[in-house]
Amino acid sequence: MNTKPLVTRIAAALTLSFVALGSQAVTPTPIKNIVLVHGYFADGSGWQSVSNILTRDGYRVSVVQEPETSFEDDVKATRRVIDAQNGPSILVGHSYGGAVVTEAGNDPKVAGLVYVAAFQPNTGESPLVLTKKMPSATKAIAPTADGYLFLDPAHFHEDFAADLPADQANFMALSQVMPAAQSFGTPITAAAWKTKPSWGVVATADRAINPDLERFMTKRAGTKTIEINASHAVYISHPEEVAKLIEQAAMGSNKS
Repeated sequence: MNTKPLVTRIAAALTLSFVALGSQAVTPTPIKNIVLVHGYFADGSGWQSVSNILTRDGYRVSVVQEPETSFEDDVKATRRVIDAQNGPSILVGHSYGGAVVTEAGNDPKVAGLVYVAAFQPNTGESPLVLTKKMPSATKAIAPTADGYLFLDPAHFHEDFAADLPADQANFMALSQVMPAAQSFGTPITAAAWKTKPSWGVVATADRAINPDLERFMTKRAGTKTIEINASHAVYISHPEEVAKLIEQAAMGSNKS
């Protein structure tokens, strides 16, 4: 009896089975915890649309409300939320929040970083040092008598949220959070993007952070970057695109 055809068929079937198993093994499962960090002159409520999209898509979202009393306090507040997660997280920062996640992202429970029109300092750098390299277009940020900063409400719409409706931007101006000026000059002790994968959004019409500075920082860090024609408030005006990038980070950061 010639058993060669049977053996050939069995070998082929086994090969297909191993290929199928191999394909399943390399298909990553997305990280499900997303931690969102806001920046200056805003609070966590600005993430609402992004949060709704991520929640709809099955992610567990947490929003950090930084006190903005010092850089150290903001990092502590972020780490507190990271530590409360039930597994690894993607840490997302907007604007000054990018500096916060660069420091807090060293937490072992952080698997990846996303920078949304954000500062992405190197070790030993601060946002202040970076803005001196490439200043922003806005000239409307001023100090208070007790060492905090505010963005002149008369210029808030054009300089922070030009692609949002005027009434929405005006209310954001009236309800802005004033950060401690000291936090802007605090250097990073260890840049998490050196050891964690990162993704980024460059807002090409940004007047609060120079878009060329955003490009410089993301290129230097090897950050996977997209560009969106948007204001500094890109996370509010383009939530679908921002949420999509966060989901890509959640998929790409899981190497298991």
